[in-house]
Amino acid sequence: MHSSTRPSPSAEAGVDVAVDPQVSAALADVIATARRRAARDGDRQIDTAHLLHSLLESDGGTWELLEGGGPQLGKLLGYLVQRSIGYGLRWQSTVEDSGAVPAVSEQPGGVPGWSPSAQAALELAARRARRLAKERTEGVDLFAGVVADPECRGVEVLRRAGVDVAQLADRLGVADDA
Repeated sequence: MHSSTRPSPSAEAGVDVAVDPQVSAALADVIATARRRAARDGDRQIDTAHLLHSLLESDGGTWELLEGGGPQLGKLLGYLVQRSIGYGLRWQSTVEDSGAVPAVSEQPGGVPGWSPSAQAALELAARRARRLAKERTEGVDLFAGVVADPECRGVEVLRRAGVDVAQLADRLGVADDA
């Protein structure tokens, strides 16, 4: 029997609905893009740099949060593009593990295909959305989740591009979501 109901944006993006059943359609697209980027780059898992790249590519709210304008954003995108073509920061084909959480293989309920830091960022994003009484988790929530882990790849890229990550975390209210 064929069902005529369309899967939720979360299911289409490959989001574990146990982590967040209520992602917005725009965030589901960001996650799907990050998944494609990881596969294209030859990475075994979506990591926070994949998520950051996808957010910067398609989420205007993320752009607005990055003060400093053109040169800083250009440098940030440059690092991410270099990584995606195999140059620059050398993480390709390695698992992101900031040490903040155990490796996926060691985690009960770890989400296959997600680095521990990326999974933690998505979980924090869901908590943030609930705290702010949002119906859906959005890109800015995921961006806050990435920024919350000072040792993740996404934050490393932000720092190398000259972003004041501590100030960004304060503006995002990251401490309130942890």
